[in-house]
Amino acid sequence: MTTDRMRIGIAGINGRVGRLLREEVAAAGATLAGGTSRDPHADRSEGLFATLGDLAPLCDAVIDFTHAVTVRAHAAALAKSGVAWVLGTTGLSDIDQEAVATAARTIPVVQAANYSPGVTLVTRLARQMAEVLPAAVYDAEILEMHHRQKVDAPSGTALAIGQAVADGRGIDLSSHMESGRTGHTGPRQADAIGFASLRGGQIVGEHTLTFTSASEQIALTHRAFDRRVFAAGAVRAALWLRGRPPGLYTMEDVLGLR
Repeated sequence: MTTDRMRIGIAGINGRVGRLLREEVAAAGATLAGGTSRDPHADRSEGLFATLGDLAPLCDAVIDFTHAVTVRAHAAALAKSGVAWVLGTTGLSDIDQEAVATAARTIPVVQAANYSPGVTLVTRLARQMAEVLPAAVYDAEILEMHHRQKVDAPSGTALAIGQAVADGRGIDLSSHMESGRTGHTGPRQADAIGFASLRGGQIVGEHTLTFTSASEQIALTHRAFDRRVFAAGAVRAALWLRGRPPGLYTMEDVLGLR
């Protein structure tokens, strides 16, 4: 660090979350080092850069809520520059995730599907509940709803909650996941983890996990009313990374839950 104020860069600074991140960086007392923009007409004199490789040398940490197609290039650029990474991009392939893991051997990385403290706690509770509610008795189902523009389903947050359930039960999510049921599907498998996705309007994000038995149901629900909660959590994660050794961290680490 060359200054007392942490220098934070924003990948995709002109996006919906990027604009909120600008405000949260300022509110946190950090320095906005600049951001990347795909706009070919962007004024580069205003701290806008075409690539993360150009921005990274000016930063202590970069917050990245862009797109899965950028992850491998961003991982390489940040590892080369030795810059901490707050990654909120979802929909990563196995190869993308390996690139993240490789970068984390060189730089500190916080990776989360959702930077809301509330979702972090829901995910933690999901794992704990799955440990004590046996699959043979309690059916786990996850319902999520988002705005009409969302292009991936189930959402990254829903998958993170499902992974927490799978971890709690000691099973592999990919082989127990049932999503988008249609037609004659046969009876529900006892150890399945079900997903349903709804899209409409401008809903920021709603997630509900239910454990249902023949005699009771437990539901965990999180509703986000404003994308600012994600931006605030990401800036909190960036500040937390200051001085951390290389490694792959989560929001549970940032919140001091482990």
